[in-house]
Amino acid sequence: MLGAALISSLVLGGCASVPMGSAEQDAELKQFSAPAADKAGLYIYRNSFAGKALKKTVSLNGKVVGETANKVYFYQEVAPGQHVISTESEFGDNSVTFQAVGGKNYFARQYIKMGVLVGGAGIEMVDEATGMKEVRQSSLAQAQ
Repeated sequence: MLGAALISSLVLGGCASVPMGSAEQDAELKQFSAPAADKAGLYIYRNSFAGKALKKTVSLNGKVVGETANKVYFYQEVAPGQHVISTESEFGDNSVTFQAVGGKNYFARQYIKMGVLVGGAGIEMVDEATGMKEVRQSSLAQAQ
């Protein structure tokens, strides 16, 4: 019983680290400038207390973007149209689909949830005000 409690506290409360982007690029991306009319900006971020010790892979249209840790984000420019963002979870990937319009920014929040053996992850699109606020509290991670 004590062992399970110790493992749970480490999984839910420890910290993970991932390769980070430059401070200059982080500051520039936090201006949230509109992308060109033929591109959409996509911020994928994680801002959750639970699961700080976990790193979870996120993918865009089937290609790995990188691994997340708490309070980090990735930025990608995408073509207008439909896109799928996926996150590694306990028993497979969870994903969200969104329709991008050129010249706009989009925000996807990855969150950690309790799992049977380890923490799982989900992903959801959030509104611009929420996304901007939470990305400002995060730091740029280096995409793969």
